[in-house]
Amino acid sequence: MINSITDFKNVFFIGIAGTGMSAIAQYLAGAGYNVSGSDRYFQPGEKNDTKEKLEAEGIRCFLQDGSGITEATELVVVSTAIEDTVLEVQKAKQLNIPIIKRSALLALIAKSKKTIAVGGTSGKSTTTGMLFQILEYAGLQPSIISGAGLVHIIKEGKIGNAKKDDGDWLVIEADESDGSIIAYEPEIGLLLNIDKDHKEIDELMKVFEVFRNNTEGLFIVNQSHGLAKRLSKDSKHDFSIDENSGAGFIAKNFKQEGLRISFTINDVPFSLNQVGKHSMENALAATTVANQIGVDLSVCAAALHQYEGIYRRHQVFGNKHGVWLIDDYAHNPAKCAASIQACQYIAPKVIAWFQPHGYAPTRFLHKDFVEEIATVLRPADEIWMSEIFYAGGTATKDISARDLINDLKSMNKAAFFADNRNTFLEEVRSHFTDDCVLLLMGARDPSLEQFAKKVWAEL
Repeated sequence: MINSITDFKNVFFIGIAGTGMSAIAQYLAGAGYNVSGSDRYFQPGEKNDTKEKLEAEGIRCFLQDGSGITEATELVVVSTAIEDTVLEVQKAKQLNIPIIKRSALLALIAKSKKTIAVGGTSGKSTTTGMLFQILEYAGLQPSIISGAGLVHIIKEGKIGNAKKDDGDWLVIEADESDGSIIAYEPEIGLLLNIDKDHKEIDELMKVFEVFRNNTEGLFIVNQSHGLAKRLSKDSKHDFSIDENSGAGFIAKNFKQEGLRISFTINDVPFSLNQVGKHSMENALAATTVANQIGVDLSVCAAALHQYEGIYRRHQVFGNKHGVWLIDDYAHNPAKCAASIQACQYIAPKVIAWFQPHGYAPTRFLHKDFVEEIATVLRPADEIWMSEIFYAGGTATKDISARDLINDLKSMNKAAFFADNRNTFLEEVRSHFTDDCVLLLMGARDPSLEQFAKKVWAEL
């Protein structure tokens, strides 16, 4: 039985290339553990960037054939995507090796540190990255376990979603989509927002209420968000973009000029190389936490002035022939709408392309996608979609991205279906102007990074 991170030394991850799994693997390797793992994306003779970066951290990588699990293995870690029928799970059971879910292991790690857990349906990765950057800049030597890579860590040749340092604080991204957020008992809990995503609102409210009750110290919420506000413990610890909210930390005077935003927090000026009001809210959330653990607001502002962003979160490729190319991880209705709105400050026309992921999520959020996207589109803007990404497994394929496009068309929106995303650029090229944004949106599909690079190369 594993009750503490001191109960094992040799650990094996099944599905180690996944963002959540690789982050914990790197953290443990940085803490001196013997870490190894396998993934179905590791194939003989094929180059794999994630595998190479893990191996550079001293993590041994194997094919998903069971060869990496031996009698010396003391713990096997699986994600919610790994089923009991997987060969390596069966081998671990045969060898009586304890098997633990990723979220349970992260909960054990969180108990070993002074942990700040960042929750909410949107903005978790960005806020986690911003908070980590502030604490690091302030000299607190924090650690991070996140769902996305920080650009400044990626530039060091790493995956960028984890770092182990010697300070007391650990910043983690707490995921509500699989319910794992309820496993954590953080020192500080941060709730950004609550929107329909993966679960109905009533169910989400119950999950985030448990998150609040499990938080041992400060619980900080976004007073600007009606549902999050309901879970507030004390408004003076909270943040808001509404100066009449009574929150202790207020952001106002928002201004966006191209790819840069400026605003004030409690009258201290901030300036970031980011886009959109949602970026201001994320920066406000991170600053609210940092200030309440002793970091001066001016230090927060200086740290965020240097913030380089998160991988695939409004990642700006550049401008060719008057067309800005931006790649974003947006994948639920609120995120897609916010992503489009953020780009509207950059150019008079935004052409947004979106690849929904999963038939069940798309079916569940069908109406919300249509309503949210329709609300933000200006007359000159366009929305394009390609077919739903299918990751495998059992799925009822009774919905198409074309259904969403047809609904948007019926609302007199400029909506287009590109059945084959590989021909999308040629189809959309005639819609470009000499001053527009081409925004790519989607998640879960590991080939989206290469798709964006291909579009940029051929733009």
